[in-house]
Amino acid sequence: MMLYRFAPPRWKNGRRTAGENRKGTAVRLSGPISEILAELRRGRGLTQDDLAERLHAASGNTSVTREEVSRWERGKRIPGPYWRSWLGQVLDTPQHELERAAAIERAARRRD
Repeated sequence: MMLYRFAPPRWKNGRRTAGENRKGTAVRLSGPISEILAELRRGRGLTQDDLAERLHAASGNTSVTREEVSRWERGKRIPGPYWRSWLGQVLDTPQHELERAAAIERAARRRD
């Protein structure tokens, strides 16, 4: 388990850098996507329902629900490329980090 430290937000091109929430607290970006999504969401002060609503507003797609976000966070499902791109935008996280996390989750499933 990684300990988090408080750090002031670093800005790049008017946006927070990857790995920080809105309070400037470091967020771990390594590991399976299920853990990363939960940490990013909580770090931004969002509920699962809030995240689903923001994904709906950003994408215009009504198929994502709080239950689907819960499945992603519990590792029951892995968000596909379509939703990973929207998750990256909504959670202000680089796409390649989410892709890497999804690959880690898939590899862990194969081992089990």
